[in-house]
Amino acid sequence: MPARVHLERPSADRRDEFLSAVVRSRGLHRHFAHPPKDRHAYAAWLRRIRRPSTEGHLVIDDAQDALVGVININEVVKGAFESGYLGYYAFEPHAGRGLMHAGLRLVIARAFGELRLHRLEANIQPENVASIALVKRLGFSCEGFSPRYLKLGGRWRDHERWALLRENWRGRGGR
Repeated sequence: MPARVHLERPSADRRDEFLSAVVRSRGLHRHFAHPPKDRHAYAAWLRRIRRPSTEGHLVIDDAQDALVGVININEVVKGAFESGYLGYYAFEPHAGRGLMHAGLRLVIARAFGELRLHRLEANIQPENVASIALVKRLGFSCEGFSPRYLKLGGRWRDHERWALLRENWRGRGGR
């Protein structure tokens, strides 16, 4: 049976659940993700994802009404580019259960449908094999390698660049 999730706009309502999930997920996130760790950082994150160039989503497990993870579309550029960058992370104990896959399918469908984007890019550290496997299953193609691409956790880290175009998503039937 396919994973059942829905998307929620991030808000103060799930702040305490979010911050507890961050603590639980430290081992999972390691240097791959740096989510807000306290109330002040969470409030700043809420302000940032409400900018016109950012789309923030919480992934919620329908069966448990539990916070599964976060998916953001960052640096959305309209006009001739029609593109955005995906950022996402799961929370324990939900990682590896197909829930983020289901959530990403919903976000991708929204990005190519309602937001009318042409391209989504996911920049992933090469050692994050789970994340690479996830985008491959969704139809993303590797477009290259960028040394010292993003500064995460105080260090510049190498990334692989993965992208998905709207026409390739349609060709997959949104699967």
